[in-house]
Amino acid sequence: MDCKDEDIDTCDPNIPEEGPSAPPPGWLDNVTGYEEHKGGECTDQICPPPPDFVPHPESEKNAFVPNVILPTVSEDAARDALLQFVGKKWTYSSKPAKNLIFKDMKPFTVYRYRLETYTESRSSTWESEPHTGQSVDGPQNGAIPPPWHVQVSYPPNFTDVVQKVRVPHSSFVKPCFRCHGNGRVRCTHCRGKGSIHCMFCLASGHNRNRRCTNCHGRGRKRCVPCHGKGYKICVTCNGHRNLVYFIQVTVSWRNQVFEFIPDRVPEFPLKKFEKVSGETFFRDENPLVYPVDGFPDQDICEASKRTIRSHLLAFSSVSRILQQRQTIELVPLTHVFYAYNGKDYNYFVFGRENKVHTTNYPSSCSIL
Repeated sequence: MDCKDEDIDTCDPNIPEEGPSAPPPGWLDNVTGYEEHKGGECTDQICPPPPDFVPHPESEKNAFVPNVILPTVSEDAARDALLQFVGKKWTYSSKPAKNLIFKDMKPFTVYRYRLETYTESRSSTWESEPHTGQSVDGPQNGAIPPPWHVQVSYPPNFTDVVQKVRVPHSSFVKPCFRCHGNGRVRCTHCRGKGSIHCMFCLASGHNRNRRCTNCHGRGRKRCVPCHGKGYKICVTCNGHRNLVYFIQVTVSWRNQVFEFIPDRVPEFPLKKFEKVSGETFFRDENPLVYPVDGFPDQDICEASKRTIRSHLLAFSSVSRILQQRQTIELVPLTHVFYAYNGKDYNYFVFGRENKVHTTNYPSSCSIL
């Protein structure tokens, strides 16, 4: 913006206009292992793991599952579960639950397969901070390690954690990109003049043939954002003129979870299983797990085979697989049939918590 103006106040040509909010392309040097950074308004650059960090599964290897006994629910447990359910529904009466007559209880074999793939991914970006005289860990102290050789503290397996680490020896000092090393930038509100046109008198200094009381006849008012100085302290370097630039690596540990339950009971909504637990009778945890084999439920075997393959393909190209865990749970599900006042009804008892699902409870209270 040109400082020239035919009006009264002029700006200081030595104070630069405010620059970009991020280093422009070419402002920063290329660093081996971090070549993708071009500067500008870019997000973190994904750093794929090197080949020796990618696990390779053995071919024709499988995991075998032991036999399991189908759980059952007693009539007393089924009645107690229904009473607890009714107690939380203020429109339901507990009388049918107390006086119902059981006719049949049909247990179902429900398996829940779960695969967890614990991954580590790394991305990097240039960051900066004002240089206030602090020591700078630059290349003179040693070689800059590649992204996957930066030392980090590992969390417990299967926990989601994000850690940001400054790359050793990547720091250097350079003038601030926003103020070009000046420490100050021209005020954009007054264009560096320290004052703005008076809006009451339209910069004339007079209002209704009288001297404007708002600007005292000057036609201009002191600029409030810059306190009349015509400049502001650079918000990037805080007036220190120089910045310490460094590479920051963001390490993300994520537990990628897949769950599968075969849909064998159309009357029961599968989403209900998400809030209950089952009996885990099979657990397999290794750097890489292998497909379940020899299990009587072929849908579980196919889900295991398909998901293990898809996790390996999806995650190993952009992240490092640290550990996998697969489990099979037996989730209790019993269809309860009963009679009350000569009519037939039914409900489901499910999960180790004995939760209830029903759509046709005998009676409800009504408010008239």
